[in-house]
Formats: sequence, C-alpha cells, structure tokens
Amino acid sequence: ILPQEYPGFGCGDYRSAAVSCRGADGCSAADLRAEAVEVLADALPPVGLPHFHAFASESHDTLRIRMADPSIGLQAELYYTLFEEQDAIVRWTRFINSGETPLILDRAMSLSLDFAAGEFDWIQLWGGWSRERHLERGPLRHGIQAAESRRGASSSQHNPFIVLASPTADEIQGEVYGFALAYSGNHLCFAEKDQYGGVRVGLGIHPEAFAWTLEPGDSFDTPQCAAVYAADGLGGMSRKYHQLIQRHLCRGPWRDRPRPVLINNWEATYFQFNADKLAAIAADAARMGIEMLVMDDGWFGKRDDDRSGLGDWTVNEAKLGCTLPELVSRIRAQGLQFGIWFEPEMVSPDSDLYRRHPDWILKAPGRAPSLGRSQYVLDMSRPEVVDYLYDAMAAILRSAEITYVKWDMNRYITEAGSAALSPNRQGEVFHRYILGVYRLLDRLTADFPEVLFEGCASGGGRFDPGMLYYTPQIWTSDDTDAIERLSIQYGTSLLYPPACMACHVSAVPNHQVARTTPLETRTAAAMAGVFGCELDLTTLSGEEKEILGREIARYKRLRPLIMEGELYRLKSPFEKGERGLG
Repeated sequence: ILPQEYPGFGCGDYRSAAVSCRGADGCSAADLRAEAVEVLADALPPVGLPHFHAFASESHDTLRIRMADPSIGLQAELYYTLFEEQDAIVRWTRFINSGETPLILDRAMSLSLDFAAGEFDWIQLWGGWSRERHLERGPLRHGIQAAESRRGASSSQHNPFIVLASPTADEIQGEVYGFALAYSGNHLCFAEKDQYGGVRVGLGIHPEAFAWTLEPGDSFDTPQCAAVYAADGLGGMSRKYHQLIQRHLCRGPWRDRPRPVLINNWEATYFQFNADKLAAIAADAARMGIEMLVMDDGWFGKRDDDRSGLGDWTVNEAKLGCTLPELVSRIRAQGLQFGIWFEPEMVSPDSDLYRRHPDWILKAPGRAPSLGRSQYVLDMSRPEVVDYLYDAMAAILRSAEITYVKWDMNRYITEAGSAALSPNRQGEVFHRYILGVYRLLDRLTADFPEVLFEGCASGGGRFDPGMLYYTPQIWTSDDTDAIERLSIQYGTSLLYPPACMACHVSAVPNHQVARTTPLETRTAAAMAGVFGCELDLTTLSGEEKEILGREIARYKRLRPLIMEGELYRLKSPFEKGERGLG
C-alpha cells in the first residue's frame, strides 16, 4: 500500500507493476531496490528511440537512480531529465542483464508514479478513423482506467497521452498533471485507484504480446515519457507541452521555418491524374499564392487503384507522360515547390516486390495473412527491408528537386510474426517493427535535411510524440469537413501545437460526410494549424478562387503567430454544442 518509485511484480505490491521479468526459474517476480543515485549534467537519450533534447547552449540536469534485483541478475537505471522552463520531467528506464543466464522482460514501463491520495478527473483523447483525438473527461474511479493500443501503431483509437486533473480544473485554473509517451507503437497508459484512494499512473510499451529476451550483458531501453505539471488549468498544461514539443522534440531546419501552404492532389484526382492535370492545378495554385504542389498516391509501379503496386517505388512514366525530373521542373517553373507521397511500410500482393520477397511481410506461420486496404505490412524488423526502402526512397529524392514527403500508413498490424526471428523471440516483433520505422526515418532525415517530412497514418492514426521527432507536422485526419475538424483539432491541441497539425481546405459537398459549408468557414477551420488545400482548384468558380486567394494571403500574414504564438482555447466543441478554437 506504500508509494513505490518503480514497483515490481509479485513481491507484495498487488497494484499494477512497472516491471515483470522471468529468470532462469521461470518465475515472474521482480523486486528492484535502489543502490545508487547520481545527477548527470546533460540529458541521456535511449538508444534507437526518439527523445527530447537540449540545445548545445543549455544544460538539463538528469537524475539517474540505479536499482537491482540480485536474485535474478536484473539491473535498472531510472532516468529523470528536468525541463524546468516547461515544468516537465522526462522519464525512461534502461534494463540490464547482469547475470549469467537469459532474462525475459514481460513488462517494461517508461514511467510509474504514485499519488498517495487525491480526487482526480481522467482525461484522454479517443476516437477512430476520421474522428481522431476527441476529448473525453470523467471522474477517476476505483480500479483501472486505461488508454491503450495493440494495433502496432499509436492508433486513432487511443492517443498515448492521459491527464489527471483536479475535478474543478478548467482551461484557466486548477491543478493538472499530463503524461505523454514518445512512442509510435503498442502502448499502455493507465491510472489505478486503490481501496485507500491512492492513485498509480503508468505509461509504456503495452505488455500484451511483448516479451523481450535479454542475454547476459544485454540492455533494453524504454521510450521516453514527458510528465508536465500546471497550476493554471488545461490551457496552461497545453502551452507547456507545445513549448516542450516545438523546442525540445521537433528537430531539423523545418522546425523553425514557415511551413509552405500546399495543394495536395488526392481529393482532386484520386488515382486519375497525369502531368498535364497536375500542371493545370499548379497554375491555379500559383495564382492564389499556394507555395507547394504534392503528388499523392498513384505515381509509381502499376498503381491506378489501391489493389496493386505498393512496394514498387519506381516512377510510372507512362502514366505521368514524362519523367519525374521533367514534372518537377514543370511545377517549379510555375513558382511552386514539389512534394511526393510514399507508403513505405506496406506492400501489395500484386507487386514485383511481393513476388520477389513473399517472406518480407508480417505473418503468423500456418495462417493466411490478413489483407487490409488490399495490402500487407512489411516486416520492418528486418534490416534488409529497411535497406531496400531507404535505397528506393533515396533514389527518388535524389532524382529531382523534391522538398516534401508525405509518409502514409494505411492499415494496422495483424499476425505479428517475423520469419527472421526464432520462435522464442516473436514477442519482440511489435517493438522491433517500430525500431525499424525509426531507423528508416533516421537515415532519411539525416541524409535529406532540407526535405520536410509529414507523417500520416490513414489520416491521424499515428499522431504521437515519437513521430514528431522525425516529422515536424502530421496529417491531422482524413476527415477534412470543417465542422468535424473543429472537434478533431481542439482535442489534438490539448497536447500538440498548431505547428504540428496539417489542416486543409477541401471541396463541398465534403467527401467524407457530404456536408456543404461556406468557403470562409473551411478556410477559418484550416487556419488552426499548417494551412493547405485538398481539392481540384481548376473546378472552382472565379469568385471562389478570389476568396481562397484572399484567405491564403491572410493566413500568410498570420502564419508567424499561428506557428509560434501561444494557443488559448476559448470554446470547446465538446461542451454545450459550442464550436470554436481561438
């Protein structure tokens, strides 16, 4: 019943554990005790994972607590890095096998925090495809409440972020504790209220379908978790997270640059386009002040619908009617930058890649793999898969003056088995998959620093702090309806800054919900983040083109404030039918 800093399993604490580990005897008991404490001058990042960072001119003290359970040979190092300006502590854990026999980690949380007592409201961001990150709030009850994903991605269903707030806290007052996990895979974020009113919070990799073998001398690093405290309500917490993410998580030249106003051809043409059609859209875009054209799905392999071609990252010149460098030059000659779409983690059964390497997909032995959107998931845990994707994508990026990549992922993981791993290591597949995604992003962002990478996962299905380390903006949702977007963008802003939210003006009737709204309403909603367009500009009337051009000019004047200013939410779409974001 006592507060614990990093509770183990099976040694007298019946609440949810932070660590569970099987030794040579097969028993899952783990009882870590503190052995040493030291303060480091700088932040120490986990290996191979996204992390919050300090500027070279700054020092962020890091507390390291060394713990051990000598009976099984398990050591743990708990890291706490202070970001004082944002009232934030970033926490993570490193496990080390100091014994002579293998250990199996079954549970390895990034953070565990005990409140001796307190009445809290539980706040989470829940949703689904096209209604991502809706805010939900209610009393924290006895037992366990959790936000979790077992889909192989952080998911549209439950964002890896939870809040404990005093029951009277609102936007401008009250104590608030936020917890955000910098991870893009399976996660568990929970709060457990015990019979005495004590509350335990835990965040980390989801323990279901997770079992990581530590050979003697091996180590395992958990993702980082950023915990923020605010005494001035949810608005105060959000502004601290916005600063922390913008200043200490996002990286590269595009973190501080004005993001280009872009036109994406997806809802304008879907798969039916060629160079002439794109050039016509670009001509109208240039006249309206748009700064970039993005060529979406359908430019590669045999790809005229969503049933073939994924994995074959070579330009379909017959479809375009020219080479990619010729198309890019044609668009840039009209004064626009050029961007391109990839879905690297997937493969179509009808593709040259799958015919060459059918063993490169995730699948369970003896089971037929499930199709989703007519595609399989590539086994990103395999270095050869990551190498292939890097070579293919890098060749495209080097072939022409491309300054933007939209990185999509249109299905979750099923049958999470890898032909490259032994049976006793199949519990590592989900985490190794995400590590492979991060490796590919690391290589591409390092070798192409001038390219702006935007994350996308069937819309906003992987909008998480882990992805923001590589992609400083993310497609907020496939739902582009202005009214629907007010709820989505409001909920997203609880954790994520406007500079990270891609928000587009689309056609009416809207392609997702068939609603018709005035153009001024659609542009106002899209000004809550990184402004863009998702429609066929050539079909607009002269009056509509004039309005859109005027609103783009207004956005450009406001862009520094929207990208760098402090956000104050004025009205919630989740209360009394209000719609608005200030």
